Amino acid sequence: MFSPEGPRLRELAAQVLSSVERGYDLLAPKFDHTPFRTPDSVLDATASALRRTGPFDTGLDLCCGTGAGVDVLSQVCRESVTGVDFSAGMLSVARQRVRPPGPPVNWVRADARALPFGPVFDLVASFGAFGHFLPREVPVLFAQVHSVLRPGGRFVFPVVAPPRPGSLTYGMLLGFDAVMRVRNAVWRPSFVMYYRAFRFGDMRRELNRAGFRVELWALTEFGRRRDDSPKVRLVVAERTEA
Repeated sequence: MFSPEGPRLRELAAQVLSSVERGYDLLAPKFDHTPFRTPDSVLDATASALRRTGPFDTGLDLCCGTGAGVDVLSQVCRESVTGVDFSAGMLSVARQRVRPPGPPVNWVRADARALPFGPVFDLVASFGAFGHFLPREVPVLFAQVHSVLRPGGRFVFPVVAPPRPGSLTYGMLLGFDAVMRVRNAVWRPSFVMYYRAFRFGDMRRELNRAGFRVELWALTEFGRRRDDSPKVRLVVAERTEA
């Protein structure tokens, strides 16, 4: 799962026994060498889909980590791109990365549940961050995204089709979530990371409640499942309220 440059077992244990913020501060120097980083294939497919509907003026990478998603937004935004994360360690790594030519990039340390911006963005994207939010926090998160988008702005994020119950992947994710729940029941501070907490139906309903019109775009690069449904979709939520 990890490259030779990735974290060792002891380092991962230190991360998971910390808070989410402190854990990612510790993991930041080696984060890009872990499977937790969104794969380049997903980033490239997202950029390709957005290029078909852009360009946009200003973009925000929500929970940007080391900034891989910022590189996607830099391909489709003309004026500026901002990366926001609450881990100082992740932002430090992001600032040091060599980036391709593009619009100016700003880095802001902030909590996604309390964003320090007005409605100044045309595009907000997020990659692989929703497992760090409990179901009760999702309405606040979506309301915050809505508040920083201009009318007609879009909130986008890729989602992978859930594994079928009974499959090996389903069992692994279920087991991981169970271990995390036990860990958080007996250890403080909590480390919120649940792979199955962000359910598709709930997500779509909460986006509608927050004032978004939701479309699902198939990312055809990843093919289809046996039932002909896409393996990976891009959720495109447009702010409809003025």
